[in-house]
Amino acid sequence: LSPFLQKGSSLVAPVHIVSEESADKTNLGFIHAFVAAISVIIVSELGDKTFFIAAIMAMRYNRLTVLAGAMLALGLMTCLSVLFGYATTVIPRVYTYYVSTALFAIFGIRMLREGLKMSPDEGQEELEEVQAEIKKKDEELQRTKLLNGPADVESGPGTTIPQKKWLHFISPIFVQAFTLTFLAEWGDRSQLTTIVLAAREDPYGVAVGGTVGHCLCTGLAVIGGRMIAQKISVRTVTIIGGIVFLAFAFSALFISPDSGF
Repeated sequence: LSPFLQKGSSLVAPVHIVSEESADKTNLGFIHAFVAAISVIIVSELGDKTFFIAAIMAMRYNRLTVLAGAMLALGLMTCLSVLFGYATTVIPRVYTYYVSTALFAIFGIRMLREGLKMSPDEGQEELEEVQAEIKKKDEELQRTKLLNGPADVESGPGTTIPQKKWLHFISPIFVQAFTLTFLAEWGDRSQLTTIVLAAREDPYGVAVGGTVGHCLCTGLAVIGGRMIAQKISVRTVTIIGGIVFLAFAFSALFISPDSGF
């Protein structure tokens, strides 16, 4: 009987070891994707247009409403980007891995060139552009309010609909923050890098890391407002971003496409 048990135990042990190895591999893949996503989002978003939108709007309106609208747009965009990237996994991994590596190298070289050519106060032009865009939206909002006007006296007070507390978060400011952020993020560098990361990394790690990175950048913009926007050197952030992208491209020389991350 004992040889049978020994034989049984020898058959079970390898299965247990394989399951532990696959679990460790999955955890490493998630952590690697999380760190990669949060780092590229931070270097892409600091001093970006979406950062300025959140910073300027938070100065003029309720910060919680602005943060909620911006984060909903960024979270939705991150999920869409991850889905786009994950859809490319039907292609053999070796192709998506090296294509994404080439894209990271291109992004890195481009960011380094842009950063080295920038003047130290490069971000001021984009800041002024965002201010003008928000001012235009404010004028449109005020014009809409004037056209709607107050309730007609002859129609009586019954036409006024009482506002509920939960409608505070579905205010025109919330819609404005959501719309401006979503449109500014569409086709942006951070969206493209999220798609590329999701094609080669663990999609759950990319989604969580990207969302956390957006939370940090947008939260910093909302809390600090224009002061932080003026203090940030877009040139320095762009150069650091180029180095980070090149580092991910360089890592492909040491990590096999079949390693799981």
